[in-house]
Amino acid sequence: MCGIAGIVRADPGEAVGEAALLRMARSIRHRGPDGFGLLLDPGAGLVSTRLSIVDLEHGWQPLIGDEAGSVLVYNGEVYNHPELRERLRAQGVRFRTRSDTEVVHALLEREGLSGLDRLNGQFALAWWQPRRRRLTLIRDRFGVRPLSYSHRDDGGIVFGSEAKALFASGEVRAAVDLAGLDQVFALWAPQAPRTAFAGVSQLEPGGLLVWERGEIVERRRWWRAGPGQPAAEPGFEGLEPVLRDSVSLRLRADVPVGAYLSGGLDSSLISALAQVEKEGELRTFSVAFDDPAYDERAEQELVAGALGTRHHVVEAGAAEIAAAFPDVIRHAETPLVRTAPVPLYLLAREVHAHDLKVVVTGEGADELFWGYDLFKEVAIRDRHRGDPERAMELLAELYPHLGPSGARRGPGWARFLLEAGAGDDPLASHRTRIDSTAWVRSFYRDDVAAGLSVEGALAPLRDELPDGFAGWEPLERAAWLEVTTLLEPYLLAAQGDRVAMAHAVEGRYPFLDHRVYGRSVALSEEEKLTATSDKVALRRLAEELLPASISARRKQPYRAPEVVPFFTPGAPGWVEEALAPAALEAVGIWEPRRVEGLLRRCRSGRATGVREGMALVGILSTQLWHEAFVAASGDHPAETAAPAVRIDRTVDQSMSEVS
Repeated sequence: MCGIAGIVRADPGEAVGEAALLRMARSIRHRGPDGFGLLLDPGAGLVSTRLSIVDLEHGWQPLIGDEAGSVLVYNGEVYNHPELRERLRAQGVRFRTRSDTEVVHALLEREGLSGLDRLNGQFALAWWQPRRRRLTLIRDRFGVRPLSYSHRDDGGIVFGSEAKALFASGEVRAAVDLAGLDQVFALWAPQAPRTAFAGVSQLEPGGLLVWERGEIVERRRWWRAGPGQPAAEPGFEGLEPVLRDSVSLRLRADVPVGAYLSGGLDSSLISALAQVEKEGELRTFSVAFDDPAYDERAEQELVAGALGTRHHVVEAGAAEIAAAFPDVIRHAETPLVRTAPVPLYLLAREVHAHDLKVVVTGEGADELFWGYDLFKEVAIRDRHRGDPERAMELLAELYPHLGPSGARRGPGWARFLLEAGAGDDPLASHRTRIDSTAWVRSFYRDDVAAGLSVEGALAPLRDELPDGFAGWEPLERAAWLEVTTLLEPYLLAAQGDRVAMAHAVEGRYPFLDHRVYGRSVALSEEEKLTATSDKVALRRLAEELLPASISARRKQPYRAPEVVPFFTPGAPGWVEEALAPAALEAVGIWEPRRVEGLLRRCRSGRATGVREGMALVGILSTQLWHEAFVAASGDHPAETAAPAVRIDRTVDQSMSEVS
């Protein structure tokens, strides 16, 4: 695991400066604090910052291959690298290290891009072939690891694990892309290839891009979510064996591996399987809250006690959330509509403090096995569209506060949930979330809003829908949309990679093994969702491994306080400064008079609704994001006094060289 970055010129006679590469390395050193390597070629430069997890002594990058001198910088893990190594050895390949990096490189050199299908892992990589002046950028199936790039007007290309590496190069300036920003307030995050920065793109999950001599000559998905995935491989025909094997593979490391434990079904199941594999040596980590509306510590302690793990708890109070919020925005590189990434940032910091670099988590199960209430809403709308009275009854059972005896606005919200989205709209399953989030847009300045619309934000998603999507079953469509719009852009990014790697912690996701995904899409609806239960197949497995109260526990959506951290006695002074009319005018996105009405409700404690919380977080995070990137564009740290090391082969170098 590491951070990667590079610059490649269209003109090989135009040199890449060492200072620029060192700035790029410094900007992402949090991803790889254990060392760095740098390579200079005519008209090209690559750099890697390393987090040592596999082959601690020899797994350094950039890695130069034996055939045609191609170079690889690689961020990630391929868990089946021992098996691939033996396959390649049988074909005559000789290895110098035990690293998965060398296996991936050898596979690419021998089989080209067709070899990607053999990889089981999470990765983002750049493969430089100097003789052809070809750079290939590749991202894993689900987009666990990020990769940003900018194709410049002069034909050159700049890339990095994070956009901040592009800005540190001095070749790309941070500027607002209003269309990308607007997607945050429709879908919670910009949808690849768009980002919130003008001129900066992100590679799509399962995507690859080939740049050659100044031109992007190929861009496509080498893997795409949806029906038709292989449902099994020899020896792993059922869900249980493939999930057990996925956990086993993700425990492979030359350093200790821990687990996140939320107290819900998914992380508890992964922790149970990991504890079996590690024979009782697992360390688990949890977030707790002082507000009982968010807290799950009782369930966490129950599971940790039942499994016998060494358990650690981080309590995220209002003060801790507010204090860490600006750092989270800098790492997320995008405005947010939730504070939920902040406690996970604090959790990763705790993991790092305990000298762990790797954790397994339960992310992905709700998307694959239909665990969110969103899927139940879809089922109710679809199965009872002709019987609205029965649909209202079922919705009241799902959300008791929306029933006739619930809150004053309960029946109105129930109708909103039932009627959102036309029946023939392929995005109908997600209109409730889209419409609720889009309320944040009501705070735009008029000149900003004039060029934007919710349908405009959704248009790229509609264009990306798979062939035949309209003919899929409603729940299948909802599952694909959840993987595409929420899992990678938000959960795996803002709540996953960005906040974990901020503290050099690698998250691993057993449910996102492509074989597990293949099993999930092959299951019948009844094995995932019934009238009385969700994630049916997973609960059946959990009954054998977890306390009954956990295997049967209804999902508690993970959330964190959104208004209270910023409007309580002792809240940091920068909150009011960032939201002051002059600061809002300077950024030029939000209308100060509209924002002031929201702030009055926040200050008085009356802003308790979900939409108000998202609006506050969205506005505040946009202000911080603009200050951290756009307003600071062109500012670079002082040059390092130590000279860069020109290398012809893999090298390791103390990070003090780039500090």
